[in-house]
Amino acid sequence: MGGQAKGKKKAKPKRKDNRPNTDAGFVQLSPQERMKLRVHEKAKKKTAEKYSVQQLLEKTEEYMDSFDFEMASLFCQRALDVESTNLQALDMQGHICSELGDTQKAKGAFLRAMELNPDVGHSKYMYLGQIHTGQEAVNYYTKGIQVLLSTLDKQAQTTAQAGAAAPPDEDTELPTAKDVCVAYCSMAEIYLTDLCMEEGAADKCKEFIERALQYHHDNPEALQLMASYLFSTERNQEGKEYLLKSVASWLPAQKQSAASFSTEEDMQNDIPPYESRVTTAKLLIESEEYEMAVDVLEGLLEEDDEVVQVWYLSGWVCCLQLEKAKEQQERDGREVTEEETEEWNALKEAARSYLTNATKLYSKLRCDDQPMLEHVEQLLGDLGGQLEGEEGDPTVDEDYEPCSDEEDDAEAPMQH
Repeated sequence: MGGQAKGKKKAKPKRKDNRPNTDAGFVQLSPQERMKLRVHEKAKKKTAEKYSVQQLLEKTEEYMDSFDFEMASLFCQRALDVESTNLQALDMQGHICSELGDTQKAKGAFLRAMELNPDVGHSKYMYLGQIHTGQEAVNYYTKGIQVLLSTLDKQAQTTAQAGAAAPPDEDTELPTAKDVCVAYCSMAEIYLTDLCMEEGAADKCKEFIERALQYHHDNPEALQLMASYLFSTERNQEGKEYLLKSVASWLPAQKQSAASFSTEEDMQNDIPPYESRVTTAKLLIESEEYEMAVDVLEGLLEEDDEVVQVWYLSGWVCCLQLEKAKEQQERDGREVTEEETEEWNALKEAARSYLTNATKLYSKLRCDDQPMLEHVEQLLGDLGGQLEGEEGDPTVDEDYEPCSDEEDDAEAPMQH
């Protein structure tokens, strides 16, 4: 009897000790949170029984292709619930989270993928380079380029062994020489900005741009970066040549696409990113290529009309065109013609319209660029103040294209 009683007493504490361990994850949770966690666990089990990871990732890709990143995120997370170390799922999660603006979660996914397989997949390094600055960003890009070049070498060996190359567009996931070019451009930009004061920064910047052009000789961003580098070293004429070559590689195609009502996706395949084209406009203005700057800025406004800087640059280039036209007339030493008066008035009103919109949008978006605002106000003061109009209504005449018609384009070479 005594032995049996002791045995029972020993058994009871074991049960009591084990129960808290079983529910350890629930101890600090509210009843609602516990219920939610249990439902999630059941859903994970049901998902694993019903769908394979590959099926879930195919569904994820479908939603990514249709830009429904919220749904893509749900299916991608289900795949990771089933297989948390799946590299494809981690890569997809990183890109999805970056599209949704969740930088920290995207960073976590890419770092986890890097930890699991550091030598496969370059895109994680490209993203990590983008969200870091200075030498840390350079380190990520450097590793990404190493992975890219290794992959390209393996592709070349496979092709040589097979005796025939497969068309490069059959698998859009395969890296290309253009990817290497873009990566080197990213590194060059860092030495133009974050690390510009480092010893040897100019030489490194030039080296990376030259490497970029070796892999993609007519890449518009690489050509534009070379132009920026040359301008920064006061080799303005050479810089202008690279700049015009860069713009010539995409601007005519963009104008043709706009005229033929091509889709935005078609256009994006051929032209640089939005921010890069804003820089293009600035460089063109600096080079006094005003008519070409107008064409670039018009394309930017059509694509997104809620960027204050683009409205500001559009107004400023009109002011510069007006100033240049008046200087030319004074140098000619002749009377102002009626046609010139009309053109000057049109430029003045267009400048006021653009700058008025810049001011309104600046307030609406609560921007924080005091030097730009001060310049806008100064220009408007010189032009006679803001145009009066209803709040929120566009004040720019959509039919007016300052100095961008065929006659002005024909005269442009004579003006520079």
